[in-house]
Amino acid sequence: MREAPQPTPTAAEPTSARVLPALILAMLAFSVVQTAVVPILPGLARELNVSGSDITWLMTANLLSAAVLTPLLGRFGDLRGRKPMLLVSLAGLVLGSGLAVATHSFTWLVVARVLQGAGGGVLPLAISIVRDELPRHKVTGGVAAISASMGVGSGLGLVATGLLLEHWSYKSIFWMGLVFGLVAIALVVLRVPTDPVTDKEGGADPLGALTLAGWLSALLVAVSQGNHWGWTSTRTLGLFAVAAVVALLWLLVESKVSHPLVDLSMMARPAVAFTNLSGLLIGFGMYGSFMVISNFAQTPEKLTHYGFTATVLHAGVMLLPSAIGSMVAAPLGALLIARRGPRLPLVLGGFLGAVSMAYLALRHGAEFDLYFSSAVFGLGVGLAYAAMPAYINGAVPAEQSGIANGMNAVLRTVGGAVGTAVMSAILTGDTLKLPVPVQLPTENAYQNAFWVAGAMCLVAAAVPFAIRAVKSAPVPAEQAAPALSKTDA
Repeated sequence: MREAPQPTPTAAEPTSARVLPALILAMLAFSVVQTAVVPILPGLARELNVSGSDITWLMTANLLSAAVLTPLLGRFGDLRGRKPMLLVSLAGLVLGSGLAVATHSFTWLVVARVLQGAGGGVLPLAISIVRDELPRHKVTGGVAAISASMGVGSGLGLVATGLLLEHWSYKSIFWMGLVFGLVAIALVVLRVPTDPVTDKEGGADPLGALTLAGWLSALLVAVSQGNHWGWTSTRTLGLFAVAAVVALLWLLVESKVSHPLVDLSMMARPAVAFTNLSGLLIGFGMYGSFMVISNFAQTPEKLTHYGFTATVLHAGVMLLPSAIGSMVAAPLGALLIARRGPRLPLVLGGFLGAVSMAYLALRHGAEFDLYFSSAVFGLGVGLAYAAMPAYINGAVPAEQSGIANGMNAVLRTVGGAVGTAVMSAILTGDTLKLPVPVQLPTENAYQNAFWVAGAMCLVAAAVPFAIRAVKSAPVPAEQAAPALSKTDA
């Protein structure tokens, strides 16, 4: 393995200016593509002549692909170079978008969403590249910007979907992903240098990769389809059982092989384990709240006496403040990490998420309530996402950065899948009796969903206190290292 050469002070600004925009755009491309289809799933079901339960496979397939490929691409990046794997990740996103544009078949559209899921590898690879390429005093801000851009892209994707559908068909959404991906590939090729860190001594772990993919697949399919199949159905319970058995096998494999895909001793370090738990909970809150707020805004007020009868575009605009909040969170999170370490922004992130959801549970009669809570929630998510890589990078060596951040991204995805499923179960479990053949949740169901999302965020705010930390002496933010607090590894 070769250690990353430290850039000279004179090279600091050019390096940051060249590399960081390319990585941020790559992250935006994936996050926009991942969430852009959420508000149009009912319309796609009608367009493609499939059932409402079948159309959810467009999200399930993407989440599943991202969960499986993210840690694999992160680890291959550690072994053979981050830039090549970043290009592979973006190539999957582009190929998937191109296939989605070209096909009118539901089956091939699901395949396209699987290919797009390869874009999940962008997050751990981009964070590792920032850690390798940027000077130390730029790393915190760079990582925070990339992490927060995931929340920014998710919010922008919802708005872009509404804008495109105002003028064109659903195909325009996949055209957007194709253009975004191609521009990101061009910038990465031109601006990201050859990797300074590769782990030449590491080896592949095919059995570990296969078992990891197996238990993640079984778990995510069970969680994503549980509402449609029934949580006590044979298929759902069977998949949960398969996930548990294969997960145990995966743990056994990883503890025995000489070059494991995931170093279990690394994952067991408090700074990594508790940060991953926070990622799971924040992912639950983010994906779940996006779905609930969007559905609430689009509820026909004349039928239910709540909601705002919003169009897809209007509902997306109501969530736009979350993207702005995440944008603000990037520099703020970097400053807090530099001054106080990653604990404060992670705690604040969970707390703000809880406050925003509690606010919505109590006040949701005016559009302002949705705009305000969306902004607060976006700020919280951005702060939390900025802090997680700082904790992880402070606890793992450079050659494990990709897989460590990859597993954190996986747990955010798993949390999002669980959150979406739980929110759906809450909303479908308490519906209004209407004189029309449509099921709409009661206002009380939405309040319960907001309270549950808020509770998860509140637990996420408490988790960082389980990580012991010894603060270093404060230094100016512009000279700060990636994480000034020494986390217990």
